[in-house]
Amino acid sequence: MNKFETSSYETIKSALVNRNLKQALYDKGKVIMDGVLLTLHGEEHRKRRKLEHRVFQRDFFKYYEKELFPRTLNETINPYLKNGRLDLLDFGYRITMNLTADFAGVDRVKKTPKETEDLLSLVKIFSQGATLVHSKRPHEDVNKEVIKALNEFETKFLAPSKNRRKNLIKRYKNNEIKKEQLPRDVLTVLLMNEDKIELNDELIRREIAFYLQAGSHSTANSMTHALHEIYKWSDNNPKGIKKIKNDPLFLQRCVHESMRLHPASPVAWRKSECPVNLEKNINMKKNDLIIMDLHEANQDKTIFGLDSHIFNPYREVPKNQFLWGLTFGIGLHMCFGRDLDGGLVPDEKTDPSNHQYGIVTLLVQKILNEGGYPDDKNKPETDLSTERSNWASYPIIFGDIK
Repeated sequence: MNKFETSSYETIKSALVNRNLKQALYDKGKVIMDGVLLTLHGEEHRKRRKLEHRVFQRDFFKYYEKELFPRTLNETINPYLKNGRLDLLDFGYRITMNLTADFAGVDRVKKTPKETEDLLSLVKIFSQGATLVHSKRPHEDVNKEVIKALNEFETKFLAPSKNRRKNLIKRYKNNEIKKEQLPRDVLTVLLMNEDKIELNDELIRREIAFYLQAGSHSTANSMTHALHEIYKWSDNNPKGIKKIKNDPLFLQRCVHESMRLHPASPVAWRKSECPVNLEKNINMKKNDLIIMDLHEANQDKTIFGLDSHIFNPYREVPKNQFLWGLTFGIGLHMCFGRDLDGGLVPDEKTDPSNHQYGIVTLLVQKILNEGGYPDDKNKPETDLSTERSNWASYPIIFGDIK
């Protein structure tokens, strides 16, 4: 097997939409990623995506952002506000985990802090398993922990959630309730399986666990990166923080700019299903691997300017290019949660009062509006257990921003 590497923006775009290149980044994380939507290819991927896409319509994301999220946000952050401090990673995980659990289809019956803590601890283990390729820990140890966590997840959370939905689906099929009364989540869609695709209990378990870890892990880190960049930028641009707090569309630009600099996955791996020629020096044979550096590609000076390596919320990009670059991917494997996390891209006709900003922007906005600022006595720490540019902790306190 030959291995190719590239950081060319246009080459990566071509590779991401090439249907002869198969997802390969999560091969080592099969214990949780085997057979989930992200790792499927070809017709199998098309069928699963079509089935699950019934949950992720645009009105679904807008409903979550406008109706459900504000209540969840206030309920989650209020205890921290009373305490006067929080850790961004802990807070981000907690609120996005609950949000992700809702659309994944995982019930939290007791609604207690202990129940939330139990689910959160399992989701963090799932994340370690999914990103095993970048883990600095012994892979065998991580896999054992993931298997144990999956079994505990099945007993405590998934089995009760499945039983409740199966009963509701049975009532629907017996014409006792309408379809609109069924939960609108991935688990319900999979259990109904109206397209009759091949699924089993183990696969459904991995799929739901995948959604939990992907949604909470990436969103929590995206929020933390965005706030970190805003804090650094506002220290050198004192008037900037006022604009950020008073102009939500500008704040969304700040978030998109940070997403460009800090893609949730810094690389993408693809394996060739047949000979593929991407450019002069990348002529792949079957089963060859290409490693694409999204982090570097998102700093392509021909697209993002000579200052592409720094945070600049005033950045302008060419037409048909997103400010966040390749962070959400493109083509069939584009991230399902793009509109949920990043919101919609505004234009000259956008009404700020009715715009969909995305969950990350709303989280950042809430922290800033409450006067959240880095705790000088407790410095942020990076996550040393992975090669990914993640935070381990980021303490902040509430008060007036400098």
